[in-house]
Amino acid sequence: MPQTGDLGRRLAVARGDEPADLVVRGGRVLSVFTREWLDVDVAVCDGVVAGLGSYEGEETLDAGGAYVVPGFIDAHMHLETPKLLPSEFARLVLPLGTTAVVADPHEIANVLGTDGVHWLVDVCDDLPLDVFFMASSCVPASQYESPRRPFTPGDLESLLRRRRVIGLAEMMNFPGVVSGAESELEKLAVAGDHHVDGHAPGVLGHALQAYAAAGIRSDHEAYTAEEGRERLRAGMWLLIREASAARNLEALVPLVAEFGPSRMAFCTDDREPEHIAADGHMNAIVRDAVALGVAPEDAIVLASHHPALWHGLDTLGAIAPGYQADLLLLPDLERFVPEIVLKRGRAVGAIPETPVPEWVTQSVRVRPVSAADFELEWAGGRARVIGLVPGQIVTESLVLDVPAAASDADRDLAKIAVIERHLGTGRIGLGFVRGFGLRRGAFGSSFSHDAHNLVVVGMSDEDMAATVGRLVELGGGLVVVDGGDVTAELPLPVAGLLSDRPLDEVIAASEATVAAVHALGSDVPSPFQSLAFLALSVIPSLKLTDHGLVDVDRFELVPLALEPDRQAV
Repeated sequence: MPQTGDLGRRLAVARGDEPADLVVRGGRVLSVFTREWLDVDVAVCDGVVAGLGSYEGEETLDAGGAYVVPGFIDAHMHLETPKLLPSEFARLVLPLGTTAVVADPHEIANVLGTDGVHWLVDVCDDLPLDVFFMASSCVPASQYESPRRPFTPGDLESLLRRRRVIGLAEMMNFPGVVSGAESELEKLAVAGDHHVDGHAPGVLGHALQAYAAAGIRSDHEAYTAEEGRERLRAGMWLLIREASAARNLEALVPLVAEFGPSRMAFCTDDREPEHIAADGHMNAIVRDAVALGVAPEDAIVLASHHPALWHGLDTLGAIAPGYQADLLLLPDLERFVPEIVLKRGRAVGAIPETPVPEWVTQSVRVRPVSAADFELEWAGGRARVIGLVPGQIVTESLVLDVPAAASDADRDLAKIAVIERHLGTGRIGLGFVRGFGLRRGAFGSSFSHDAHNLVVVGMSDEDMAATVGRLVELGGGLVVVDGGDVTAELPLPVAGLLSDRPLDEVIAASEATVAAVHALGSDVPSPFQSLAFLALSVIPSLKLTDHGLVDVDRFELVPLALEPDRQAV
């Protein structure tokens, strides 16, 4: 990562021959390299730390005994999940201490192709938040999903030439990697010397050895200590995720005590805007890790220095000579809410608005639907049913006796549909889901991993049709319907993924949609997050796409009706 400014002047400041632009004095400065708290001044020159020690500056900031730590870095996230334009996302997370993120833009890549990714990279270039990108490796995530168009190796090559595109994003088609599929090997070859992120939920034993042997050196999908331990032993970085729907921190932090924090880092992956506003971002993961017994120094390193190490961001993640002066002044080591955030040695100023061209708002192409489109030729019997797992994005593959009426509130059984929305094919996948707790109504979204076709779940075919109709009218979004009436909605006109409204409006509307789903009987904390992952064909065990039910463990399409030898619940 190139440095800016006059190196000769920075060296003069480091020697003490010239005054610094800014001196941060009176704080306890964390050395991420030794885990010590140092009683030193921090001298800043041209946005870079020139030295630690005793210094004079043109401006002095009295830290007043605060803990001075490096800015937090999200090791893996999707910039689209908070449903905010990049400028609004920066306004949300910078005051919470997140000064850099590493994003996989595969959400917008599935919807708008490489043009959408280039637009997203361009509009992030002038933000005070440092946004780095990984080239989306799996568009689509598998052959069972329908994006606008699949990415080619040439597409990846073009993205990897961009200055802020630093590696190959999560290799989600783990069955293809493990089996040595030519399509996946070709992507890895395109990566060349770039580092490669992983995505291998539930993969253990010889399969994990093969996955790591492919040169994939990280994974954020581990959700048990056993999985995390095997990844570390295989030389992989363990990215400990604490998202809105997938919460893996509590299961994995014991590994920090077992092995120390080496080759581990924190990430959010997918956090909803109201979750960030109410609970925090990277600072919340640090806070919760400390509450679970991790030493504050280790928790801070896991959220700053280690994400930078994994991604080769050599001038980020530390307070030391030559490092970018991204500094947080923390009043305590319990809440981890910064009093002051300095980005490149300065307070964060005005953030420019993200421009939204018209072409990014025209992405929902669906033929008109009616209640009849959600009818199943089903006379009752044993069926495969997607089972939600609380606090996770993996699902169970249940076998249930499903009545001819299909939806059954008393058995927590609802209908689910995925409607292709990029090319207007009219293709609809139908199935059953258990775990939302709906008593009536329907809710749906144009935000459904990873191809982002429309996904809707409901107790009534009429309400499901009304939900889809409203999603099309909005050009994408989140919609809740009860008895034919729209009770809450969050329009997402930018690729059907992002709002074009200010932060406060998006958070309020997002909270309202969750409350409206809960009014239908559900107690799932993040119902739209849980819904979004039900269409992702590379997360075990049973998922639904517009092509039908996907048995992820066997990695094949399966019928709704069950074979005679399987037992029903």
